[in-house]
Amino acid sequence: MISRLNVRGAILVAAITSLVTLASPARADRCDDSAKELSNQIDRLKVNFRAANVVYLSHPAAKELSVGCRGDKYSIELYAKGDRKPTPEFFALVGSMAAIVFTVTKDDTTTGATRCLKRMGLLRGDKISMRYRRLNMECTRTKADASIAITRGKDE
Repeated sequence: MISRLNVRGAILVAAITSLVTLASPARADRCDDSAKELSNQIDRLKVNFRAANVVYLSHPAAKELSVGCRGDKYSIELYAKGDRKPTPEFFALVGSMAAIVFTVTKDDTTTGATRCLKRMGLLRGDKISMRYRRLNMECTRTKADASIAITRGKDE
């Protein structure tokens, strides 16, 4: 009699745990998925660490790289910082990263990033905000470096 109760109890516990695991599957965050996809598809790109809703990346062509998720006004953000006069490798890196993250063609994202970063100067100033192919791009420049933040709104 006692062995029957133990077996039934074990079966009941196993059934409950299997239902709980099936009811709530473990899902990776969109930032984690984007970072893994970026590191798999772009050469020499490495995932450093995750802090809050931001995944920090590293690449030899850029000083700083990050992918952020769920801000107040955007669903996902790509941030890249490079030298004050960006190299063609930096433009290609930003274009390919944005193409993967936002699922837009690489030519469009490279063109938008290049336009934004090259518009900064004496006449237009050191901070440029523009919109290209439903992507919001904000470029800033200091004495030592230039950066670009590419976002897409929550409603798009």
